[in-house]
Amino acid sequence: MLESLWSALSPFNLTLAFFGVIAGTLIGSLPGLSATMAVAVLVPFTFAMDPASGLIALGAVYTGAIYGGAYSAILVNTPGTPAAIATAMDGFPMAKRGDGDLAVTLSCIGSVIGGLVGALALLFLAPPLSTIALAFGPVEYFWLAIFGLSLIATLSKGNTLKGLIGGAIGLLLACVGSAVVGGDVRYTFGQVQLLGGIPVIPALIGLYCIPVLINLVVKPDDHLERRTAQVKGFRLLEALGLMWRSKVNVLRSSVLGTAIGILPAAGGSVAGLVAYSEAKRTSKTPEEFGKGATDGIIASETANSATVGGGFIPTLVLGIPGTPPDAIILGALLVQGIRTGPQLFTQQADIVFTFVMGLLIATILMLPVGLVMGRYAFKLIINIPKTALTPAVALLTVIGAFAIEVNTVHVLIMIILGIISWLIARIGFEASPIVLGLILGPIAEAGFVQAWLIGGAQGNIPAMFFTQPISLAIIAMTVLTLVTPFIAERRKRMKGVKT
Repeated sequence: MLESLWSALSPFNLTLAFFGVIAGTLIGSLPGLSATMAVAVLVPFTFAMDPASGLIALGAVYTGAIYGGAYSAILVNTPGTPAAIATAMDGFPMAKRGDGDLAVTLSCIGSVIGGLVGALALLFLAPPLSTIALAFGPVEYFWLAIFGLSLIATLSKGNTLKGLIGGAIGLLLACVGSAVVGGDVRYTFGQVQLLGGIPVIPALIGLYCIPVLINLVVKPDDHLERRTAQVKGFRLLEALGLMWRSKVNVLRSSVLGTAIGILPAAGGSVAGLVAYSEAKRTSKTPEEFGKGATDGIIASETANSATVGGGFIPTLVLGIPGTPPDAIILGALLVQGIRTGPQLFTQQADIVFTFVMGLLIATILMLPVGLVMGRYAFKLIINIPKTALTPAVALLTVIGAFAIEVNTVHVLIMIILGIISWLIARIGFEASPIVLGLILGPIAEAGFVQAWLIGGAQGNIPAMFFTQPISLAIIAMTVLTLVTPFIAERRKRMKGVKT
């Protein structure tokens, strides 16, 4: 293992890790240019490298992109990647009140800690943890998606009913196009362009970013509160103090992110939302969430970065990609003639351990890179005039929506959903439940249909859904998540009556 460490510390591999983190952070910070795209763009350049160096470059870009999504989430209220959805909930309110520099520093430290935990799990626990992925079948994925949807009750800001309605709208959007199982065409209204469904990234940009652009135009006040005289640079010591006070949240979110990263099709967006929900549920001041709670940023960023290492566990041990970027990296491995599986850690241990060491190094390098880039990003956004900021962000949204599949229809979808999001926000509907429904809808549908077919073939559909131990545990967590907000509200009313 020491030999692998020295190999990862070679000047060439260090250079790859350093510039990979910078490139990934820049790409991830631009709305629409996701971590998947960042990794995909780099893949052809790695074919000329040896496998370990190529993997280090891909892992560094992936790590940086997941963190980079926090910049636009905090400063423009638009998650640069789906993994940063939960970060925007408290990051932007912090930036609005002039604490954007602190929010960016918290996200950077949380990303580094989460990334280290995920990478260490990959290093020491990969084979045993990979069995978790094998234990999940269609039924477990269905209930996991339902559990994710139940988080809407916790994430809704003051109105659970509107949150649930928003989630239902997201599920309806997820039904557009060809069915996940069976291929039936639904709700396309004869439009061939909708056969592929509502694309997540353009929808994400539209639901989050277009309302911000409209508000920039219609409201006379500044995008962020101008407190440049009070900007305190990195605010590193302050951020470290907050992280230490939230150490339980940090540990819990890191473990959740690693575990969810192991599950194929879950990824950073689900991990961030689950960790955010747990942080809010266990907080002594849950009413502060959504208004600039530091624990919300810590939970989201720690969890989504932990999925990087967690996602590599089933990818390398089982050949089952944990996240979309993992699928691209798996393809790059196969092109290089590397076969994944348990024997990979013995027959080609030098490649694997050099890569893991490089991933650890890239994660550590993300601290100085992220702090410096984040500081100047905050200063730039807070000082740039609205007349320059608005067209610049608008251009980035169009490029981001168009670049996914080079499709002008995606730009139109983004604009339509953005206008709808701005209109319904005026009557109290949030974008996050809609996005959550859109992301989890296909997972829930595929799991439900497959489980129903298997249960029907076995002649006992109810037993298929309600007898598996993992399913029962997820059902219990779902019920707890749904009931918690109502219990908290009741206790709040009772305290009000007593006083």
